[in-house]
Amino acid sequence: MPMRLGLTGGIGSGKSTVASLLADRGAAVLDADAMSRATTQSGGTAMPIIARAFGDEFVSSDGGLDRQRMRDHVFTHPEARAKLEQIIHPLVAQAMLKATATAIATGAHCLVYDVPLLVESGRWRHLLDRVLVIDCSEDTQRRRVRLRNQWDDTTIAAVLRNQSPRMDRLAAADVVLFNDVDRLDLLQRQVDMLATRFGL
Repeated sequence: MPMRLGLTGGIGSGKSTVASLLADRGAAVLDADAMSRATTQSGGTAMPIIARAFGDEFVSSDGGLDRQRMRDHVFTHPEARAKLEQIIHPLVAQAMLKATATAIATGAHCLVYDVPLLVESGRWRHLLDRVLVIDCSEDTQRRRVRLRNQWDDTTIAAVLRNQSPRMDRLAAADVVLFNDVDRLDLLQRQVDMLATRFGL
Protein backbone atom coordinates (compact mmCIF):
# COMPACT_ATOMS: atom_id res chain seq x y z
CA MET A 1 0.00 0.00 0.00
CA PRO A 2 1.26 3.53 -0.70
CA MET A 3 2.10 5.92 2.11
CA ARG A 4 -0.84 8.19 2.97
CA LEU A 5 0.44 11.63 3.92
CA GLY A 6 -1.88 14.30 5.26
CA LEU A 7 -0.81 17.82 4.30
CA THR A 8 -2.22 20.86 6.06
CA GLY A 9 -1.39 24.37 7.18
CA GLY A 10 -3.00 27.71 7.84
CA ILE A 11 -3.91 30.13 5.08
CA GLY A 12 -0.79 31.69 3.56
CA SER A 13 1.52 29.01 4.95
CA GLY A 14 2.64 27.76 1.53
CA LYS A 15 0.77 24.46 1.70
CA SER A 16 -0.26 24.51 -1.96
CA THR A 17 3.31 25.21 -3.05
CA VAL A 18 4.55 22.25 -1.01
CA ALA A 19 1.85 20.05 -2.54
CA SER A 20 3.02 21.07 -6.01
CA LEU A 21 6.65 20.33 -5.14
CA LEU A 22 5.71 16.90 -3.79
CA ALA A 23 3.76 16.23 -6.98
CA ASP A 24 6.91 17.08 -8.95
CA ARG A 25 8.65 14.32 -6.99
CA GLY A 26 5.99 11.80 -8.03
CA ALA A 27 3.41 12.00 -5.26
CA ALA A 28 -0.28 11.75 -6.15
CA VAL A 29 -1.83 14.89 -4.67
CA LEU A 30 -5.51 14.75 -3.74
CA ASP A 31 -6.68 18.31 -3.21
CA ALA A 32 -9.72 18.57 -0.94
CA ASP A 33 -10.07 22.30 -1.61
CA ALA A 34 -10.23 21.77 -5.38
CA MET A 35 -12.80 19.01 -4.89
CA SER A 36 -14.83 21.28 -2.63
CA ARG A 37 -14.76 24.09 -5.18
CA ALA A 38 -15.87 21.68 -7.91
CA THR A 39 -19.00 20.82 -5.91
CA THR A 40 -19.94 24.52 -5.70
CA GLN A 41 -19.25 25.55 -9.29
CA SER A 42 -21.98 25.85 -11.89
CA GLY A 43 -23.44 22.37 -12.24
CA GLY A 44 -21.70 21.20 -9.05
CA THR A 45 -23.36 18.49 -7.00
CA ALA A 46 -23.70 20.74 -3.94
CA MET A 47 -25.49 23.62 -5.66
CA PRO A 48 -29.10 22.33 -5.64
CA ILE A 49 -28.75 21.48 -1.93
CA ILE A 50 -27.17 24.86 -1.12
CA ALA A 51 -29.94 26.71 -2.95
CA ARG A 52 -32.57 24.84 -0.94
CA ALA A 53 -30.76 25.29 2.39
CA PHE A 54 -29.65 28.93 2.04
CA GLY A 55 -31.78 30.47 -0.70
CA ASP A 56 -31.22 31.53 -4.29
CA GLU A 57 -29.43 34.72 -3.19
CA PHE A 58 -26.34 32.57 -2.51
CA VAL A 59 -26.30 31.34 -6.12
CA SER A 60 -24.34 33.53 -8.54
CA SER A 61 -25.55 34.43 -12.02
CA ASP A 62 -23.59 31.54 -13.56
CA GLY A 63 -25.24 28.99 -11.25
CA GLY A 64 -22.27 28.53 -8.93
CA LEU A 65 -21.85 29.58 -5.31
CA ASP A 66 -21.64 33.30 -4.59
CA ARG A 67 -18.45 32.82 -2.55
CA GLN A 68 -18.13 36.34 -1.20
CA ARG A 69 -21.73 36.42 0.01
CA MET A 70 -21.35 33.00 1.61
CA ARG A 71 -18.00 33.94 3.17
CA ASP A 72 -19.53 37.05 4.74
CA HIS A 73 -22.52 35.03 5.94
CA VAL A 74 -20.64 32.18 7.62
CA PHE A 75 -18.21 34.55 9.35
CA THR A 76 -21.12 36.18 11.16
CA HIS A 77 -23.30 33.05 11.53
CA PRO A 78 -21.27 30.07 12.83
CA GLU A 79 -24.26 27.76 12.50
CA ALA A 80 -24.34 28.53 8.76
CA ARG A 81 -20.75 27.33 8.42
CA ALA A 82 -21.71 24.02 10.07
CA LYS A 83 -24.70 23.67 7.74
CA LEU A 84 -22.54 24.34 4.67
CA GLU A 85 -19.93 21.83 5.81
CA GLN A 86 -22.63 19.18 6.32
CA ILE A 87 -23.55 19.63 2.67
CA ILE A 88 -20.06 19.76 1.15
CA HIS A 89 -17.95 17.42 3.28
CA PRO A 90 -19.74 14.16 2.37
CA LEU A 91 -19.47 15.07 -1.32
CA VAL A 92 -15.74 15.77 -0.95
CA ALA A 93 -15.30 12.48 0.93
CA GLN A 94 -16.89 10.62 -1.99
CA ALA A 95 -14.60 12.41 -4.45
CA MET A 96 -11.57 11.59 -2.27
CA LEU A 97 -12.45 7.88 -2.21
CA LYS A 98 -12.74 7.82 -5.99
CA ALA A 99 -9.46 9.72 -6.45
CA THR A 100 -7.69 7.44 -3.96
CA ALA A 101 -8.78 4.32 -5.85
CA THR A 102 -7.59 5.85 -9.13
CA ALA A 103 -4.19 6.84 -7.67
CA ILE A 104 -3.63 3.36 -6.21
CA ALA A 105 -4.64 1.72 -9.48
CA THR A 106 -2.06 3.81 -11.34
CA GLY A 107 0.71 2.68 -8.97
CA ALA A 108 1.31 5.80 -6.85
CA HIS A 109 3.80 5.19 -4.02
CA CYS A 110 2.72 8.20 -1.94
CA LEU A 111 -0.73 9.74 -1.66
CA VAL A 112 -0.73 13.33 -0.41
CA TYR A 113 -4.08 14.40 1.01
CA ASP A 114 -4.05 18.20 0.79
CA VAL A 115 -6.70 19.08 3.37
CA PRO A 116 -6.86 22.66 4.74
CA LEU A 117 -9.21 21.64 7.59
CA LEU A 118 -7.52 18.34 8.39
CA VAL A 119 -7.10 19.17 12.09
CA GLU A 120 -10.50 20.85 12.45
CA SER A 121 -12.53 18.05 10.88
CA GLY A 122 -11.26 15.25 13.12
CA ARG A 123 -12.18 12.75 10.39
CA TRP A 124 -8.81 12.31 8.75
CA ARG A 125 -6.17 11.26 11.27
CA HIS A 126 -7.02 7.56 11.43
CA LEU A 127 -6.87 7.35 7.62
CA LEU A 128 -3.31 8.68 7.40
CA ASP A 129 0.18 7.32 8.05
CA ARG A 130 1.72 10.74 8.69
CA VAL A 131 0.56 14.35 9.05
CA LEU A 132 2.78 17.07 7.59
CA VAL A 133 2.02 20.60 8.80
CA ILE A 134 3.34 23.61 6.89
CA ASP A 135 3.90 26.32 9.47
CA CYS A 136 4.76 30.00 9.54
CA SER A 137 4.13 32.95 11.83
CA GLU A 138 0.75 34.69 11.83
CA ASP A 139 2.45 37.91 10.71
CA THR A 140 3.73 36.07 7.63
CA GLN A 141 0.28 34.59 6.99
CA ARG A 142 -1.31 38.04 7.13
CA ARG A 143 1.30 39.57 4.82
CA ARG A 144 1.05 36.80 2.22
CA VAL A 145 -2.75 36.73 2.19
CA ARG A 146 -2.93 40.53 1.97
CA LEU A 147 -0.67 40.47 -1.11
CA ARG A 148 -2.19 37.38 -2.75
CA ASN A 149 -5.91 37.86 -2.11
CA GLN A 150 -6.07 41.64 -1.73
CA TRP A 151 -8.18 41.14 1.40
CA ASP A 152 -8.43 43.74 4.14
CA ASP A 153 -7.23 43.05 7.68
CA THR A 154 -10.76 42.41 8.98
CA THR A 155 -11.38 39.64 6.44
CA ILE A 156 -7.99 38.07 7.10
CA ALA A 157 -8.57 38.14 10.86
CA ALA A 158 -11.96 36.45 10.39
CA VAL A 159 -10.40 33.68 8.28
CA LEU A 160 -7.66 33.10 10.87
CA ARG A 161 -10.25 32.91 13.67
CA ASN A 162 -12.14 30.21 11.78
CA GLN A 163 -9.07 28.02 11.32
CA SER A 164 -7.47 25.83 13.96
CA PRO A 165 -5.10 27.72 16.26
CA ARG A 166 -1.50 27.34 15.17
CA MET A 167 -0.60 25.36 18.29
CA ASP A 168 -3.39 22.86 17.61
CA ARG A 169 -2.05 22.22 14.11
CA LEU A 170 1.47 21.76 15.43
CA ALA A 171 0.23 19.36 18.12
CA ALA A 172 -1.38 17.21 15.41
CA ALA A 173 1.79 17.06 13.29
CA ASP A 174 4.11 14.12 12.82
CA VAL A 175 6.37 16.36 10.72
CA VAL A 176 6.57 20.18 10.62
CA LEU A 177 8.01 22.21 7.75
CA PHE A 178 8.63 25.82 8.81
CA ASN A 179 8.13 28.15 5.85
CA ASP A 180 8.50 31.70 7.14
CA VAL A 181 10.90 32.98 4.46
CA ASP A 182 9.70 33.74 0.94
CA ARG A 183 12.44 31.81 -0.84
CA LEU A 184 11.40 28.97 -3.10
CA ASP A 185 14.92 27.52 -3.19
CA LEU A 186 14.93 27.03 0.60
CA LEU A 187 11.46 25.52 0.52
CA GLN A 188 12.46 23.23 -2.34
CA ARG A 189 15.45 21.99 -0.32
CA GLN A 190 13.27 21.15 2.66
CA VAL A 191 10.68 19.40 0.49
CA ASP A 192 13.38 17.38 -1.26
CA MET A 193 14.65 16.11 2.10
CA LEU A 194 11.13 15.19 3.19
CA ALA A 195 10.35 13.55 -0.15
CA THR A 196 13.38 11.30 0.24
CA ARG A 197 12.21 10.41 3.72
CA PHE A 198 8.76 9.52 2.32
CA GLY A 199 10.23 7.34 -0.41
CA LEU A 200 9.77 9.74 -3.33
